Amino acid sequence: MAVSESATDFVSAANSYLVDASQRWILYLEAMRQRGLQYEEHMAQTAPNVLDYQPELIVDGRTLPRPVNYLLVRIVPPEGVAVDETMRPFVIVDPRAGHGPGIGGFKADSEIGVALHAGHPCYFIGFLPDPVAGQTIEDIGRAEATFLEAVAARHPHAEGKPCVVGNCQAGWAVMMLAAVRPELFGPIIIAGSPLSYWAGVTGQNPMRYSGGLLGGSWLTALTSDLGAGIFDGAWLVQNFENQNPANTLWSKQYNLYSKVDTEVERYLGFEKWWGGHVLLNGEEIQFIVDELFVGNHLACGDIRTSDGKEIDLRSIRSPIVVFCSHGDNITPPQQALDWILDLYDSVDEIRSYGQTIVYTVHDKIGHLGIFVSASVARKEHQEFASNIDFIDVLPPGLYEAVFEPKPGTDPNLPSGEWFMRCEARDLDDIRALGGNTLEDERRFAAAARVSEINLSLYRALVQPWVKALVNPAMAEAARKLHPLRLSYEMFGAQNPALAWLDDAARKVREDRHPVAPDNPFLKAQEQASRQIVEGLEGWRKAVEHQSETLFRAIYGSPLLQAAVGVDTTSQQWPRRAAKSQLHDELLAKRIAELREGFTSGGLLEAGVRALVYVGLARGGADERGFEAIRRLRRDGERSSQLTLEGFKALVREQFFMLLIDSRAALQAIPALLPDDVEQRKSVLTLLEEILSARGPLAGEAAERMEEVRRLFAPSAPSRPRLSVAARKEN
Repeated sequence: MAVSESATDFVSAANSYLVDASQRWILYLEAMRQRGLQYEEHMAQTAPNVLDYQPELIVDGRTLPRPVNYLLVRIVPPEGVAVDETMRPFVIVDPRAGHGPGIGGFKADSEIGVALHAGHPCYFIGFLPDPVAGQTIEDIGRAEATFLEAVAARHPHAEGKPCVVGNCQAGWAVMMLAAVRPELFGPIIIAGSPLSYWAGVTGQNPMRYSGGLLGGSWLTALTSDLGAGIFDGAWLVQNFENQNPANTLWSKQYNLYSKVDTEVERYLGFEKWWGGHVLLNGEEIQFIVDELFVGNHLACGDIRTSDGKEIDLRSIRSPIVVFCSHGDNITPPQQALDWILDLYDSVDEIRSYGQTIVYTVHDKIGHLGIFVSASVARKEHQEFASNIDFIDVLPPGLYEAVFEPKPGTDPNLPSGEWFMRCEARDLDDIRALGGNTLEDERRFAAAARVSEINLSLYRALVQPWVKALVNPAMAEAARKLHPLRLSYEMFGAQNPALAWLDDAARKVREDRHPVAPDNPFLKAQEQASRQIVEGLEGWRKAVEHQSETLFRAIYGSPLLQAAVGVDTTSQQWPRRAAKSQLHDELLAKRIAELREGFTSGGLLEAGVRALVYVGLARGGADERGFEAIRRLRRDGERSSQLTLEGFKALVREQFFMLLIDSRAALQAIPALLPDDVEQRKSVLTLLEEILSARGPLAGEAAERMEEVRRLFAPSAPSRPRLSVAARKEN
């Protein structure tokens, strides 16, 4: 009897599973059919995008003197969302990395969404699928400069210049433009953006070896030539897919199949963007590969504009916020941050250029999650948008943004789940994330030189024949046969074999019988899926290990390095920015000017100088203190007349005075104070409120605050005793 019941249960479980599996398969095919139809509809649009907001065209890049396929649009605030025209505008720049535009405003919880809800007017820079003939990366930079000028002109009363957000490959484009036209920019946020292209950790980050193992950028030139001068962005998407074969070949589709009752809408929403492949001119992609990904010329200042101007990232005057993640296998933290090590030898050197760099490293989010994850939008991007003015007035230096849950009902914090503080960091904190050795750098330098040689050989010996054989019609036919494009089109309207799906899917939904979660066959299915993923992961790791081993063996050869001109004896790193004698001379002149200004100003200068002096002992700041600083700006002498830019300049000036000679700067404070005792007490009370916003003062900060009290006392001597900082120096 028991055997009979067991057999009956087995047959029942098998029947239930087979019904469910067949129904899931039909619904899965229907989802793929919708994906194909969506792809065809999307690609047929003149300006396809995945924005979840209504755009309003402001400037069409095709109408500019050097036309490009880029557009500037204003994001129309959705119903119920009000923006303040006096707040600085946000400009989100989407990456042109094979996919179409819109990922920055893909959903309500997005970079655009959080900027709008913080009250900022919002603009978006996107692009059309086809490039304008002859457009270059430099032309795009000129167009984006025109776009930012247009945004600034539309907001003449805004407190602060536009905050520009560059996602992925848009990040390096924004940084290049900011180095050439620094006057156009407010704070810059670069999310998942590579700037130091050789950087990484041994045993990780295998994508950086691809260029060397393929022999360099000659293959890029060949692909463009086979496209009749056009590079298909689908190849870039294919590179992304290749980084995670378990997800590409199995998990993504299996997740849809196994959760087909609930997953279709999310899947189709993402695939609309992922399959929106765009095109680039051959000149554009060649510049990107030669100058950036293989050549690594950006951070060391080896790229020049057509008029000979050097692109030096040290010329950027706006605060730079770098958002990266340990879980990002496309732009690991080293590629996002090591440009700082390429440019500077110390934090003092960062300060000498007047730069403020804030970085944050997420624990695990992947590359796309940096732009599309709702949780990231509600935390990191929300805090950046809410605190962009706070970031803008931070003194020059290197900081790490740390996010913590909002503590209770703190009156010094705005609404939200999180609050942000910026902790002072050193270059050793960047180095601690891992990176290349000198030997690694020589390997990449050798790969870059081999790339140059192979590209020259290709252009001399092969390119003329390829160009003679390929015409635009052939190139277009080849693009349609790309495997990624076919994976969408095979489920589209042109496939008559799927005409039965609509009726079949309707009947399944009317009589759906999902299997029970404890069904043994379903559990076996899940186990099989896990084994497939593990197998593909093992294959990926083996391929990556072999790729790294091969790259290190080939390009680590002293013979090859010597043959291509890499100095194997020098202790100089192959890619490091040169030091500027002119900068040193200007710095010395600026220091002399600051010394002369120690006794210039009044109560506001004295208050800010004291605030910075005590704050330096804490090694950072948070938004609670900034909320209180707003009151100092509002209530202090002359402060109501200052713009945010003026207040920022004042904070920086007082910071530099303390940096070059804290003793003399403090000795000058009594000379700045008015005789009115009540005014002194009022500012001193406000200083104490600001400095205690993040908690009671302790240690050196408390000592410094006591010193400030003595300086603000009506009987303060004209030459006070040595400051705490000065005593430490001596």
